[in-house]
Amino acid sequence: MDLPLHPKLVHLPMALAVIMPLLSLGLLVTWITRVLPRRTWLIAIVLQGLLLGSGIAALRSGEADEERVEAIVPEPAIEAHEAAATTFVVGSAVVLAIALAAAVIRNERAARGVAALAVAGTAIVLLFGYRTGDAGGRLVYQHGAASSFAGPGAPAVAPPPRGDHDD
Repeated sequence: MDLPLHPKLVHLPMALAVIMPLLSLGLLVTWITRVLPRRTWLIAIVLQGLLLGSGIAALRSGEADEERVEAIVPEPAIEAHEAAATTFVVGSAVVLAIALAAAVIRNERAARGVAALAVAGTAIVLLFGYRTGDAGGRLVYQHGAASSFAGPGAPAVAPPPRGDHDD
């Protein structure tokens, strides 16, 4: 069975998108309160860079799987997921640029202000990630995208859950 790469790659950028708002806020607070030195902001930059890189890899792998899924999934649903993913990646790049700017600005007060803007940006990227995941989930669970990778003899779409639950 030829399993797609895309579902294997999407989890890292999504996990980082969830973690980055809290982590970057914590790093900024420790910077402002001088609990940790300013250079610890580099942790936020490295992780945001990892988020961007893994987001690009996930986007490209999705594009590679698109032709196989197009036979099953309506084009507008695929386009909605791709547009959301592109927004997620572009937003991640913008936040990385802002975080880098905070690291190189010499004026401490201005640098902290720019870092606060980067923290706010991570929350926005999280929202973009949610939209991307929601659109991807619709492809799989409403439109049966995963069935395009099912082996021979597998049902085209999983049967809907039955109403009678045996708890």
